[in-house]
Amino acid sequence: MTITLRQYGDTLLTYLRPQRKRALLLCAVILASIAMQVVNPQFVRNFIDGAMAGEPTKTLIGFGIAFLAVSLVNQALTAIAAWQGAHVGWTATNILRSDLARHLLRLEMSFHNNRTPGELIERVDGDITALANFFSQFVVRIAGAAFLILGIIITVTIEDWRMGLAVFLYAAVTIFVLVRMKNVAMSATEREREASAVAYGFVEERLAGIEDIRANGGGPFALRRFQIILRQMLIKSRRAWMRRSTFWFVLITLFTLGDVIALGLGSELYFSGLISIGTIMLFYLYSSMLWEMVDQIIQQMADLQKAGAAIERVGNLMAIEPKMVDGNRSVMPTGPLSVEFDGVTFAYNDRDKILDNVSFKLEKGKVLGLLGRTGSGKTTLTRLLFRLYDPTDGRLLIGGVDPRDTERDLLRKHVAMVTQEVQLFHSTVRDNLTFFNSEIPDSRIFEVIEQLGLRDWFDALPQGLDTELTAGGGGLSAGEAQLLAFTRVFLHDPGLVVLDEPSSRLDPATERLLEGAMNRLLKNRTGIIIAHRLATVARADEIMILDKGRILEYGSREELVADTESRFYELLTKGLEELEEA
Repeated sequence: MTITLRQYGDTLLTYLRPQRKRALLLCAVILASIAMQVVNPQFVRNFIDGAMAGEPTKTLIGFGIAFLAVSLVNQALTAIAAWQGAHVGWTATNILRSDLARHLLRLEMSFHNNRTPGELIERVDGDITALANFFSQFVVRIAGAAFLILGIIITVTIEDWRMGLAVFLYAAVTIFVLVRMKNVAMSATEREREASAVAYGFVEERLAGIEDIRANGGGPFALRRFQIILRQMLIKSRRAWMRRSTFWFVLITLFTLGDVIALGLGSELYFSGLISIGTIMLFYLYSSMLWEMVDQIIQQMADLQKAGAAIERVGNLMAIEPKMVDGNRSVMPTGPLSVEFDGVTFAYNDRDKILDNVSFKLEKGKVLGLLGRTGSGKTTLTRLLFRLYDPTDGRLLIGGVDPRDTERDLLRKHVAMVTQEVQLFHSTVRDNLTFFNSEIPDSRIFEVIEQLGLRDWFDALPQGLDTELTAGGGGLSAGEAQLLAFTRVFLHDPGLVVLDEPSSRLDPATERLLEGAMNRLLKNRTGIIIAHRLATVARADEIMILDKGRILEYGSREELVADTESRFYELLTKGLEELEEA
């Protein structure tokens, strides 16, 4: 795919429009700087011609002072343009980065399952950073160079039409070559960015599994694979760099030609008595300036090709439409929520059914104990409740509402989950509890802490709510992380709570705290507990056992305990501590 000029323009206008005042100021500064650069060689010409004509020293000093003054003003304008350009560029790319991140978060889990976090980080950060140079440097320098070239052509033409024609032809040929070579390195640059994304993804995956890699002696293998990936990245980067460098090899001849035109034609006109020596210097200065502008355009065109590859890759991501569309219903029932599965079937692909014709109804305020071996469909069932996926077939109702008929954000305000692996962020305990919602007052947080019976534990934190947590909750035990998760959910105040048995494999003291917190959390709420131990389902009102995506058994816990033929009774009589062994 080739990026058109219109696509470049649309991207620029979309993200520069919100800061058009600053962009207009930037344009004004650029135009003023261009005017200074066009005017300044005139003082040099006047100084030389004045010296040749025997003008008074005072007059020559005046030309020199004017030259220095204009140069200083131009330097100040250049600094302002650079500062304004950086501000405009980074503001624009931050808006684009935010739009891309928001779009990726809207895409369903099937999209994210097929891509590593490292790859998406490279898209959101690496590709957008390449565009930062496009927004700030490209617009400022290309626009400035174009206006300056136009100013030089007009000024030289006024001095002598023959020299003006020569400069115009030189500029036209150079620009023609630039346009023709615009996409020469586009595909190679795109492959370079893809290789970078693969490297990011590899590093992210290996860092996430560093404990397993070390424990199993996989370090040398991981390093060898990384070396192969970096080798491929080197090859593709070198190929892209060589193609981008083609500009220099092709256009160096044109640069030399510019000097020949300025000095050769200028000398011919001088010896013909048509221009002065000062005018020859004027032409040479303008020629050098033109050379610098073309060189600047070459550098920016190389960046433009990087930007083009980034625009294409970002555009491809933005073009992916979410398969899940929010419904129009803007109200969900308050309080405990009922859950109903009606012939629900689900598969991650077209072949293997994870859930197969699952039907049951959990009344509001009841607690369901969900049992089954690994791969039986327990986790998938709970993911449907959050609308991370939609059923392949059948219907799901939460509080009498089909999740497809309402907004996902609204649905997830009424449904919450506590998992065994709690996600914690590098921030304070307060931020981790509120998910960075500054509108939740500390008084509300302490009220929840009291309700959960966790005040003593929180008081033991070094700095209370201001205690800083490292990335991933480093420094906290698994039980302490679970306590934070319980408080977080309680602040959420959902009507339906899903618990992936957070009390498994914890020390007795922390487990007692969690047991008390769990009882308070499930009070006056509907609950689903993915149980890994039989002791956990003692608090459940109903029991469901899944096997290969089908309901093997479902009913009241008391009835199943009393039924000696039930699978649940068999598990109890076996006295299995871990249900995964069943």
